[in-house]
Amino acid sequence: MLTNKYDFLILFDVENGNPNGDPDADNMPRIDPETNFGIVTDVCLKRKVRNYVDMAKSMGELGEGYDIYIQEKKPLNRVDAEAYKFANVELDDKGIVKDKKIDKEKLDISVRDFMCSNFFDIRTFGAVMTTHVKNNLNAGQVRGPVQLSFARSIDRIFPQNITITRGAVATEKDFLEKGSSTMGRKHIVPYGLYKAEGYISAPLTKSTGFNEDDLELLWQAITNMLEHDRAAARGKMSMRELIVFRHENALGNAPSHKLFDIIKIEKKTEDPPRSYNDYVLTIDETKIPAGITMERLI
Repeated sequence: MLTNKYDFLILFDVENGNPNGDPDADNMPRIDPETNFGIVTDVCLKRKVRNYVDMAKSMGELGEGYDIYIQEKKPLNRVDAEAYKFANVELDDKGIVKDKKIDKEKLDISVRDFMCSNFFDIRTFGAVMTTHVKNNLNAGQVRGPVQLSFARSIDRIFPQNITITRGAVATEKDFLEKGSSTMGRKHIVPYGLYKAEGYISAPLTKSTGFNEDDLELLWQAITNMLEHDRAAARGKMSMRELIVFRHENALGNAPSHKLFDIIKIEKKTEDPPRSYNDYVLTIDETKIPAGITMERLI
């Protein structure tokens, strides 16, 4: 387990792109409707971390124990079956453990340990493994030591709905009715600077096995996750800062909000911001509480 508590701040921006579309709003960039500040969900950020680790694994950069549990187009019960096989458990047609005399408590621990040791995202973020619950096992929930907040823009954003043309049509009928091109829409934020906060609980690493190697991989994934997440819809997204506060002990030396409050991000111009250079970031290091060190990893 880790012996130090960590708090960290992520700062990233987007130019002429959609950092996190809302499917309930025609995929428009997410906003707080009362203030017009932009939002990127924690789920979106975790997805990018998962994708980076999965890519590193597929490139042979990582060994065993770094698979990803939550993946697109991969049913979770396929992975769960591997855990049952490891624990020498047979299920009946309804997915219930056949052996009624089996030690359920030991089985639950065995299945949970298998999932934590093999899947980086479970060790890191935890997981609600509902298929285990359905199989009458109590390993269905793992509380992860690493948690992220929603990212929120520093200033109000003003999403734009851009009209675009496509120089091709799909069918002969469309060609006869609409000609050689069709119209479409593209939702963008001209510019937005977003801030997210993260927390790592050292005591919770004891139950999942999250260790120092996993921590270094997490910093690497956050630093590079936008570099391998390029898409036409997302425009230009860049990671600008990863500021890490390291506490001397496992329970922490100060509340996280006091650490984040010493970081100030202010706009330098009265005009609408259009680049990272329109902001200035200052950190009052004299206000860092005793027992805490700060490091800027980007």
